[in-house]
Amino acid sequence: MNANEPLAERLRPKNLKDYVSQNHLIGKNGSLTQHIQHGLIPSMIFWGPPGTGKTTLANIIATESQRPFYSLSAINSGVKDIRDVIEKAKQSGGLFTTKNPILFIDEIHRFSKSQQDSLLQAVEKGWITLIGATTENPSFEVIPALLSRCQVYILNAFNKQDLETLLKRAITTDDLLSRKKITLKETAALLKISGGDARKLLNIFELIVNTFDSEVIEITNAVVLQKVQNNTVRYDKTGDQHYDIISAFIKSIRGSDPNGAVYWLARMIEGGEDVKFIARRLLISASEDIGNANPTALVIANNTFQAVSTIGYPESRIILSQCATYLACSPKSNASYMAIGNAQKLVRETGDLSVPLEIRNAPTKLMKELGYGDNYKYAHNYNNNFADQEFLPDEIKNTKFYEPGNNSRENAHREFLKQRWKDKYNY
Repeated sequence: MNANEPLAERLRPKNLKDYVSQNHLIGKNGSLTQHIQHGLIPSMIFWGPPGTGKTTLANIIATESQRPFYSLSAINSGVKDIRDVIEKAKQSGGLFTTKNPILFIDEIHRFSKSQQDSLLQAVEKGWITLIGATTENPSFEVIPALLSRCQVYILNAFNKQDLETLLKRAITTDDLLSRKKITLKETAALLKISGGDARKLLNIFELIVNTFDSEVIEITNAVVLQKVQNNTVRYDKTGDQHYDIISAFIKSIRGSDPNGAVYWLARMIEGGEDVKFIARRLLISASEDIGNANPTALVIANNTFQAVSTIGYPESRIILSQCATYLACSPKSNASYMAIGNAQKLVRETGDLSVPLEIRNAPTKLMKELGYGDNYKYAHNYNNNFADQEFLPDEIKNTKFYEPGNNSRENAHREFLKQRWKDKYNY
């Protein structure tokens, strides 16, 4: 054992039995459990906050499936490093065995498009099984061609029970800490500071324990707050503050408070947050929280994203501020957000219902003979460009998903819909 190793590293589990949390993935009925047990490992992306066991799980998968394991970090690796590892993987048996070597790439979202492109052939040909780890949404940060070849698994922040389990394990099993008489009297402060990050929790815990001269140690909330300096809760763009502050930012916009929005924006800018991450969240808010109450909001947010992607800091702070204050001062509506949510819920409940014959496409003679497109009313041939007809499957006809919000623009939508669908939907 290396006494200089951080506690989190010393306690890193070596097998699934010792792995804590993520039961939805590696529990008895977990989506990864069967893959691991049978050694049929697909290429995958682990998406989740820092300290949730992404690297550990990749190592365990390689160990339990008895595969060669190669690891790269996107922070200090380039295309040449990727090609070197792929060549080693091919030589280690990737071409001649079903047990392809595993290539683990930490922070894969930091790879450029060309770096990600260099992985495509190796993944497609089966020379390697790729496991990427990211704290960012892979839909935005991983190129579509690579994403389509991988399964995405979400790792959640550790809950209270998981974190307390780790603390108790540290006290009883770690070679260094088990020599001391440590009593965990209270854990709330430790858990709050860790923010669901197991690595952060264990390393702060060891830091606190090491400040005691005595071998008899009692951990209370007061002790934790006294021992841990305020700088441990500074903005961390890869940690829990990353998620808390962006949440406060969006909720300030949703709550129509430009002052709160600008404050949390300033916190992120001063912390070095990725300018495109902030701009993406503004885009989402423009549609989710404002929507048709002010459609221009989405145009401005999209232009903001394009502008800051070109300009970068420090000038981007002005553009982000303009957009954030505009969105905060816009009328609000989540009607579009609720409409698609309601529609998706019904789709999951009712399955693949048939498209009504009259609105099916009929490009061939056979389709026309089968009645495709019969009785379809071409709206532009009717008064006010409207013809009363059914566009939903029979099983769910007359279902209303969109309920306009109470604002000037959507009240106009409501009147428009009332005039056309007065006998069908209750607008």
